[in-house]
Amino acid sequence: MIEYTPRGTCSSKIDFDIRDGKVCSVSFTGGCDGNLKALSILVEGMDASELVKKLRGIDCGGKGTSCADQLARAVALSGTKPA
Repeated sequence: MIEYTPRGTCSSKIDFDIRDGKVCSVSFTGGCDGNLKALSILVEGMDASELVKKLRGIDCGGKGTSCADQLARAVALSGTKPA
């Protein structure tokens, strides 16, 4: 399990795994509960590089980042490079 501390968001922690290049077991601590549960379900099994390409740069309320962007950053830091 990879644990990431997001910056600039309402969530305080993101946990996830990457198995065979696919993102799995995503969970957020804090933040917008329903939206983040939905995001976790939607990205389950997604190719890690595809997740980074799709979610990187999404902004929430002018913060310059979002929980989705922070997940993309965490996945990228785990060693996955966008295609």
